[in-house]
Amino acid sequence: MIISQNYREEWFGNIRADLLSGLVVALALIPEAIAFSIIAGVDPKVGLYASFSIAVLTAFLGGRPGMISAATAATAVLMVTLVRDHGLEYLLAATVLAGLIQIGAGLLRLGRFMRFVSKSVMTGFVNALAILIFMAQLPELDPSRVGVLTYALVGAGLAIIYLFPMLTRTIPSPLVTIIVLTVLVWATGWDVRSVGDMGALPDTLPVFLIPDIPLNPETLAIILPYSVAVAVVGLLESLMTQNIVDELTDTPSDRNQECIGQGIANTATGFIGGMAGCAMIGQSIINVKSGGRGRLSTFTAGLVLLILVVFLSDLVRIIPMAALVAIMIMVSVGTFSWSSLGNMRTHPLSSSVVMLATVVTVVYTHNLAIGVLVGVLLSGIFFAAKIAQLFRVTSTISEDGRHRTYVVEGQLFYASVEDFMRSFDFREAVERVTIDVSRAHIWDISSVQALDMAVLKFRRDGAEVDITGMNEASETLVDRLAIHDKPGALDSLTAH
Repeated sequence: MIISQNYREEWFGNIRADLLSGLVVALALIPEAIAFSIIAGVDPKVGLYASFSIAVLTAFLGGRPGMISAATAATAVLMVTLVRDHGLEYLLAATVLAGLIQIGAGLLRLGRFMRFVSKSVMTGFVNALAILIFMAQLPELDPSRVGVLTYALVGAGLAIIYLFPMLTRTIPSPLVTIIVLTVLVWATGWDVRSVGDMGALPDTLPVFLIPDIPLNPETLAIILPYSVAVAVVGLLESLMTQNIVDELTDTPSDRNQECIGQGIANTATGFIGGMAGCAMIGQSIINVKSGGRGRLSTFTAGLVLLILVVFLSDLVRIIPMAALVAIMIMVSVGTFSWSSLGNMRTHPLSSSVVMLATVVTVVYTHNLAIGVLVGVLLSGIFFAAKIAQLFRVTSTISEDGRHRTYVVEGQLFYASVEDFMRSFDFREAVERVTIDVSRAHIWDISSVQALDMAVLKFRRDGAEVDITGMNEASETLVDRLAIHDKPGALDSLTAH
């Protein structure tokens, strides 16, 4: 899938911008990876090794060039209980199994199900992530932990980010922000929080290891629920982020290859002591806005991250957190769909409700999967309700009063069967009834059962019933599921 004429272009079509943007992303990944390790209850090196491994492998195997994947909060929070009850080795095993599940999802081409995520859900997902990214910066802006100087540095960082592009776009403004604020704090000796305050950085390269756990059904029973949850949430966030990057860059990508790439990355990461991860919308947007478009930017981010934390840790430790907070605030503001607020006045109420429900659920639960699931379910309910309204049954009777014809129009499915049944007068004494479904489509077992019920009720009162105009798809479903022409059908109806 990944071998194509464009693969070389995806690597070397944007070298300078990809290298610079990858450097910016690498610096932004460090505090994030450390923070996510702390959330999961493991050593910072577990998140840092994971971010390196996942970024490098998805650069080669992923389906979306320019998208950044690494250790994330979405997967870290799912591992808290597993680490607390069973330890790090079980986390590593669960990571390997989650990756295998994701590979299976890619091979089964489950990425196509993203088509069922509506635009309203996507907008809600983006807005919720923007809010979560901003909220994640609040601890670094807590007045009880930081002084006025931190606010000044954050303000200066935001000024550089937004004003420097007016001078030149050759160098990404987030990179300039990190360099300027780091040099300023180092030269002045100001006492502000730095990356080194987040936790210890690793001093060795990762090595291959097999999780030290017993290989038996009991172990599988322990890790399987966590692995399934991580695999689903990881793929969901990755595919949603993939859609966003597709829109930002106006380029297509391969969803199923992304599933496979994420799976291979997570499986390999579990064998080098790293935790599971997935695509990161914040870092992906940093990459895109810094000029990154190709696979080289993702590879550079992962490789530079490893070099920085292992070989240049003394320099990385002095980077002020204020610089990274400024970058993430920029990402939050840029991620939020501000137009969606104005669109609420003109868009259908159902679309706005879906968007707001997705935002509220994600922000409240801090679980992207639950929020998207709520949004998708609401979208389905609203869609079904709308389609059910586009349904009607009209009738005419012959001049002699002995033949009634019912014409069914619209979609006959579980949400419209009640209106379907109400449209018939079963007490009318007619000799013959024709149900014309040439303008309708029969979709599910509920509609087939409703059709059975109508036919059998008319026959019970002595009327002859004909069903006409059925299209091929409806006829196939009715032939397979209907019982009104089978022996004992009337008895079955009266028995109920």
